[in-house]
Amino acid sequence: MEEEQENFRDSIGTIDEEGKRAWVFPKKPSGPFYKYRKWVSYFLLLFLFSAPFIKIDGNQFLMFNVLERRFNIFGQPFWPQDFHLFVISMIIGVIFVALFTVAFGRIFCGWMCPQTIFMEMVFRRIEYWIDGDRGAQMRLARQAWDGEKIRKRVLKWVIFFLISFVIANIFLAYLIGSDQLLEYVKEGPGSHGGTLTALLIFTAVFYFVFAWFREQVCIIACPYGRMQGVLLDNKSVVVAYDHKRGESENGRKKFRKNEDRAALGYGDCIDCFQCVHVCPTGIDIRNGTQLECVNCTACIDECNTIMEKVGLPKGLIRYASEDNIVKKAKFSFTPRLKGYSAVLGILVCVLVGMLFLRNDLEANVLRLPGQLYEHKENNIISNVYTYKLINKTTHPVTDIHFKLLSHPGTIIFVKGDGFTVPAQELNEGTLFIEINNAALNGDKDQLKIGVYSGEELIETTRARFLAPRNYN
Repeated sequence: MEEEQENFRDSIGTIDEEGKRAWVFPKKPSGPFYKYRKWVSYFLLLFLFSAPFIKIDGNQFLMFNVLERRFNIFGQPFWPQDFHLFVISMIIGVIFVALFTVAFGRIFCGWMCPQTIFMEMVFRRIEYWIDGDRGAQMRLARQAWDGEKIRKRVLKWVIFFLISFVIANIFLAYLIGSDQLLEYVKEGPGSHGGTLTALLIFTAVFYFVFAWFREQVCIIACPYGRMQGVLLDNKSVVVAYDHKRGESENGRKKFRKNEDRAALGYGDCIDCFQCVHVCPTGIDIRNGTQLECVNCTACIDECNTIMEKVGLPKGLIRYASEDNIVKKAKFSFTPRLKGYSAVLGILVCVLVGMLFLRNDLEANVLRLPGQLYEHKENNIISNVYTYKLINKTTHPVTDIHFKLLSHPGTIIFVKGDGFTVPAQELNEGTLFIEINNAALNGDKDQLKIGVYSGEELIETTRARFLAPRNYN
């Protein structure tokens, strides 16, 4: 009997015994949690679709231009030279997810994951509108390909494809910038065949995911479900079935009016299977926490509705930990959570500090590879360098010139100083640094160079200066 109850752990609910896809037809959810999820989802969808078109000080609010290695995060531009900030941000993100998983399980998947939001709040709702609820969808799937089925299928597939195309365009706006995307649209698809091809490929991917692959993304493709198996413990608050109350001494039993279930030793679960029917991944939450569960709370709403109808207390399925169900223990801030929180706090402080220390203009001065020093008249030693200036702001930086801060000497630009670095652009060139050998301390001195805009010092950088050894 126990082996039969544990069979669900040896297989995936969306694959049948023959290894074929077992299509999930979830019942349309309703209830307080679903209402809250809709508001959260619509807010996140609004943010997703509007963020590429919001500008802060001329910068796109969010942009991840991988091809040109330019990124905007909350309106602040980041360049390849800021890669260390990106790495710290990614580590913070991982620890943040780990912290919330330890505390609240897979809550991100059910409430904030783009896959869940698009699937449940966009594509699935369109499907309910066209095909009907669970029973109607199952009948339509078995129905012969008559006029009604063809009409509904074509309508649904066309709408799915159009929405997928819109999503692909929004993601393109994140990649290349909304201004560039709008320019492509004005110029027409004929002028940008390569971009259109890439756009159609991404459209096909989104269409495949939301029209066919669906919950398999959460079950098979996404590693987060497996990650939670490592992070969860008995104190983690997840969507859970109260097996102590639901099973009691003699297990579940169908509901009968005027029957004293407690006296007969039966639990409050009336075995109606509504929690299974409403589940978007097709699992039975009564079997316990499973990797397929995305904590969407649909089963909570459905079970509460049933409990209310039969006159039993709500909360048979609820947000709870295993310790809360078995021991009636309340949620506590465990040492494990304190450790994650401490590490997260330290990393956030480090990131904030680095952001404050980050300059708007970054300068790099490097000796030209393969070039030695040049010995000139009057004991002057000359080195040749290349420089790169990156303007991270939306305003041009004018009247640029360099000064030696550590040694007396001269800086000579090949193209002349007093130049301008355009907004969000790179300026590079060649310069010579000449220093009297008597002012040098050895054959490899470290120079400190100041970068000025007019009379204002805006950045400092260092470079090595090569000179003859023991020269007299």
